[in-house]
Amino acid sequence: MCRLLGLSAGREPISASFWLLDAPDSLEVQSRRNADGSGIGFFEPAGTPVLDKQPEAAFRDEEFTREAKQARSPVFVAHVRWASVGGRTVQNTHPFAMHGRIMAHNGGFGDVGRLAEQLGSYRQLVLGETDSEHYFALITQQIDAHGGDVGAGIAAAAGWIAARLPVSSLNTVVAAPGELWALRYPGQHALHIIERPAGMSAQAAPAARAADGGAAATSATSGPGLHVRSSTSSVHAPGLQALPSVVIASEELDGENGWRMLASGELVHVRPDLRVESAVVIPDPPAQLVPLPADNPNIDT
Repeated sequence: MCRLLGLSAGREPISASFWLLDAPDSLEVQSRRNADGSGIGFFEPAGTPVLDKQPEAAFRDEEFTREAKQARSPVFVAHVRWASVGGRTVQNTHPFAMHGRIMAHNGGFGDVGRLAEQLGSYRQLVLGETDSEHYFALITQQIDAHGGDVGAGIAAAAGWIAARLPVSSLNTVVAAPGELWALRYPGQHALHIIERPAGMSAQAAPAARAADGGAAATSATSGPGLHVRSSTSSVHAPGLQALPSVVIASEELDGENGWRMLASGELVHVRPDLRVESAVVIPDPPAQLVPLPADNPNIDT
């Protein structure tokens, strides 16, 4: 079980630094109990995915802090990892990029080999060992099978896994330029959403951050067509409070009212105009539910 974040401001570039660094329960804070990797994904103005990720805890990674402060994009996906499948490598660190989209996953499932067989030629998209990246490849396969419909692809992929494999959680966030999708499934692990109108202030005071002198991470290569630590990070954009936004997260990151827990099987789609569409796409429980491990450091609320 890891922690994930999705942020959309629709068509307007925005900073995610409050949610990544300054909120009382920011991803940097969460990285102190999810210390196996951290990453930020966003999009260049031309729509190219940018991944900045390292197998290093966010609170120790100077590059995570730098990118969190500087990056501007209409859409972000971020993740802090508690490894359950696959070693601590860049390839196994979230988020992942495939076919111009970015994805992060919170949870786990078994029998990845059976899923790999289902992928066929899409198996070549998987660069690491994680169940999460295999899940994303299945989502990508199913998006193509459903004529480019991202929501239908996510639902079909999660439904395939739920019917055949042991499942802890398939909670996921998938992003494309200007758009964001999130699925909570099943109801065992939390995923929240908040819709923030322009001018909504972050009332809670920023969390204090302890520097521990961790060495700066080196730049990672992220596959064809991806640019790590992009020069576009310095582009100026309006601040968080000046623009409306939608945030999806494993935990309620700040003290604001308005957070809502997604229902089990609920898929939300945040459109470029920030309209949020929602439907329960997987009504039935998994065929084989795997309880949260006793040693997991995260408590879902």
